Amino acid sequence: MGLPLLLGLLFSQTGGLLAHSIEQLNSCITAENLCLADPVCNATYRILGTCSHSYAKNSFFTLDHGAWNKCLQAETVIRNSHFQECKCQRRTQKQEEHCLRIYWTVHSTVSKGDFNLEMSPYKNVVSEESLKMDYNKLASQVPESHLVGDTTNPCLQVAQVCSLNRRCRRLRSTYVSNCSPKDGHACNQRKCHRELRHFFGKVDMDFTKRFLFCSCQDEFCGERRRKTIVPDCSFQGSTQPNCLVLLDTCLKDYICKSRLADFQEQCKPSSSSPDGCFQHKHAACLEAYMGMIGTPMTPNYIRNSTADVTLWCSCENSGNHKDVCDEIRSSFSNNRCLRNAMQSQMGLNQLNRKNQEELHFIPSPDIQGDGTSTVLTANLHWESAKKIPQEVDIQNEQLRSHSAYSGGQLSLLTLTLMLLLLLLGSP
Repeated sequence: MGLPLLLGLLFSQTGGLLAHSIEQLNSCITAENLCLADPVCNATYRILGTCSHSYAKNSFFTLDHGAWNKCLQAETVIRNSHFQECKCQRRTQKQEEHCLRIYWTVHSTVSKGDFNLEMSPYKNVVSEESLKMDYNKLASQVPESHLVGDTTNPCLQVAQVCSLNRRCRRLRSTYVSNCSPKDGHACNQRKCHRELRHFFGKVDMDFTKRFLFCSCQDEFCGERRRKTIVPDCSFQGSTQPNCLVLLDTCLKDYICKSRLADFQEQCKPSSSSPDGCFQHKHAACLEAYMGMIGTPMTPNYIRNSTADVTLWCSCENSGNHKDVCDEIRSSFSNNRCLRNAMQSQMGLNQLNRKNQEELHFIPSPDIQGDGTSTVLTANLHWESAKKIPQEVDIQNEQLRSHSAYSGGQLSLLTLTLMLLLLLLGSP
C-alpha cells in the first residue's frame, strides 16, 4: 500500500475522532490559556475583566457612555477570538467555577442586570453524562427480604434503595447532616447548599429524579418529597426575601447565575408546543431545574399536599420593578414547560384529569420529623423493580453504543499509526 493511499485511509477513518477531540478542547479554560499567550488578546481580555469585576460588585452597575462603549468593544473583540462559542462542562466536572468565571467575563455586558440571561454556559452534549448507578438494576439485585415497609410511598422506596448503595448513602447522609440544626443552633445554609450541589451533581439522575419527582398520592409521601432537600435549611427562612434581592444574590454568584441561565434555556415555555417546552426536551428541563437546588435560588414544593413548586421569596415592596419580580416567581411557579416535564417524570400524564385532581389532597397538620431519615423502612415490589423504564433502557443502549464506537475508533487509529510508522521507517 502506497504512502498517499495510507494517509488517505488514516484521515478518512480518524477525521470524526479528531473533530470530536477538537470540540472537547473548545472550553473556556482552553480559550483563556490561548488568549493569555497572545499579547493583543491578553490586553483586551484584561480590559474586559475590569468591566466584569464592576458588574460582579453590582449587577445593576451603570458606566458612563465612554466606559460602556470601551467594554462593548472589548467584548466584541474577545468573543470573536479564542473565546468564540466557548462553553463549560456540566457540573459533574472539576474546575466548574473557574470555567464559568471566564464565560461570564466574556459575556459580562450582554447580561448585565437582566433577568433573562443570554444563553446557557454549559455544553449541551448528551454523551457527556455517564451513568454511574442504575436504580432499577440495583433494586432488582436486592433480596426481597431486605425490603419491608409501605409499598404505597414511592419516595420512601427511593430512600430505601439509595441506602443500599454506598455512594448514594454517603452523599445523602452528608447533606442531611449539614442541612440539619445542631445543638439547638440553626444550620449553616451555605454548607447545606454546597453539599446539596455535590449530591445532585455526583449521584446519578436515575436516583435524584426519583427523589424529587416521586409520584405521591397521600400526604405522608408528599411530605417526604417536599423535605427531600431539608427545606427548613436549604429553602425557607423566618421571613421571605424579595425576589429581586434573591436574583441579585444569584447574579453575583457564577454557579447560581450559570444554572439560572441553563434553567431559562432548557425550561423556556412555549404556548404553541404540545409538550409546553420551546426546546422540546423534558429531561433537559428537569436536569436544569435540579441544577438550581443548592443555589441561593433553590426551589421546592410549596407544601406537602401539592406538586407545585416555587421560590422562597415575595414581590411585596418591589416598586417599579414588580413586573420583573413577578416574572422571576412565575418562571418556577407558573412555568408550563417545567410543570409538564415534572408531570411526565411522575407519570401524571398517564392519568386522567380526575386522578390528577385527587393528587391535590387535603393537607393535615405538619408531621413531626425532618423526613430525611435513611432508615430501611420501605418495601419495593419485586416485579416492578425488575422493570427498567424505556427511557433509561434507551439511554443505556446509547451509552454502550457510544463506548463501543469510541473504542473501535481508537483501536483503528492506533493500528493505522503503527502501520504508518513502519512504512516510514522502512528503507
